[in-house]
Amino acid sequence: MRKLAFVLGLSLAAAAFPGTLLAQLVRENATQSPTKRESQNSAAAQIPQGKKRLSQEVQLTGEQSWIDTGIDIQAGEHLLITATGKLRYVDAKEDNGPEGLPRSFKDLLRVLPFNEAGRGTLIGRIGDKDTAQPFLVGARRDVAAPVSGRFSVGINQAADDTGDGTYAVRIEVYTSEGGTARVVARQVSSLPGIDNNLFSKIPRRVGDKQGNVGDMVNFLVLGSEAAMQRVFTTAGWVKVDADVKETVLHGIIDSLSKEAYLTMPMSQLYLFGRAQDYGWAHAQPLSVVRSRNHLRIWKAPFEVKGETLWVGAATHDIGFERDERNNGVTHKIDPDIDLERDYVEKTLASTGLVAEISHFLPDNPMKEAKTATGGTFHSNGQVLILKLEQSAPNP
Repeated sequence: MRKLAFVLGLSLAAAAFPGTLLAQLVRENATQSPTKRESQNSAAAQIPQGKKRLSQEVQLTGEQSWIDTGIDIQAGEHLLITATGKLRYVDAKEDNGPEGLPRSFKDLLRVLPFNEAGRGTLIGRIGDKDTAQPFLVGARRDVAAPVSGRFSVGINQAADDTGDGTYAVRIEVYTSEGGTARVVARQVSSLPGIDNNLFSKIPRRVGDKQGNVGDMVNFLVLGSEAAMQRVFTTAGWVKVDADVKETVLHGIIDSLSKEAYLTMPMSQLYLFGRAQDYGWAHAQPLSVVRSRNHLRIWKAPFEVKGETLWVGAATHDIGFERDERNNGVTHKIDPDIDLERDYVEKTLASTGLVAEISHFLPDNPMKEAKTATGGTFHSNGQVLILKLEQSAPNP
C-alpha cells in the first residue's frame, strides 16, 4: 500500500510538474558509466592549449573524503585530470570507478558534497574548503580554473560512508593562453558612482510590513539580473521559496534533493517600498532549520553609471529567540553581521564571475542596532561592493 501511494503521488506530481519530475527520474541514467567507445573517444580528446607546467600523480583511498594535492593553480590555467581505480561500498552490488555509482531514488536521500553526481565519483575543488564549490571530475576532465587557489581532489561521499579501494589520479596543469593568469575579483579602493550621493538614496535598514526596522544593508552588486543569478547559483547559493505554499509544492517533487532543504521560506522584508526580489540561502542542508547563511536582495529603482544595482542585506541564522513583536519564536542571527558580509564576498569571489571588489564606508555609518524581531547586531559600518564580470567564461 505504501509503495502504491508513492507511485500515485509521483503520477500526480508528474501531471502537475512534468518537466521537474523528469529531471529527477532521469538522474539515475545521467550518471551511468560511459560505454567503451565513449571512453576511447574521451582518452583521445584534445590536449589543452598552452604549455604543460607540471604533472603529478596522487593516490586517493576510499577512506579519504578530500586530499590537498599541494598544487597551486592560477586563474585561467587548464587542469587535465585523469583517474583510474576501483572502490567498493559495503551496501553496493558492484565495484565502481571514478565515474561513481548511478543514483537510484533511495540513494537520492543521501546528501553528498556534489549532489548532482553519483556516490563514489571523483570530484575536485579549487580554493578554500569552506567557500569553494566542488566540481565533477569522473574518469577524465579538462577544466579551466575560474580562480586562483590550491587544488584538492575528493570522493563524492558522506564523511561516515567510505569505500574500500584506491583511485590513482594524474593531474597535468597547462598555462593559460598567452602565459598570463586571468585577473578576477580585483580588490580596488573605489568604484565609479559609489559615493555618499548614492547612499543618500539607499535606506540603511530594511523593515517588516509594519514598518519596524530590521537588518542592515551591507552589500551592493553591480550587474545584470542574469549575471546576478548566475554568480549566486555558481557559488552554491539556492533561491529561497517566497512562501510556504511554494515550499510544499517543491517538496513534492524535490524532497529527495539537497536544495529542497535550503528553500524553506524566508520572511518578507521591505526596501524601496516592496518585499525582496530574491532570497538566497547557503548552508549544510540538514542544519538549515537552526543554521543558515541567508540574504535578501532588491533591485534598486535607479542605476549606477548605466549598470543595474542590487541592494542586499545578509545575515547568518545561528539559533532561535523570542520575537518581541508577538512573543513568537524566530531565528536568532549572529550579532557580528560583518562575518556574513565577508562570507558573501568569499563565496561569490570563488566563482571567477566577480570582476572587482570594494568596500565603502558611508557618512554616519551604522555600528550597532536591533533587528525587527528585537535581536541586536553590530558592524564596522562598511558596505561590500561587488562588480560582476558580464562576459566571464562558464565556470
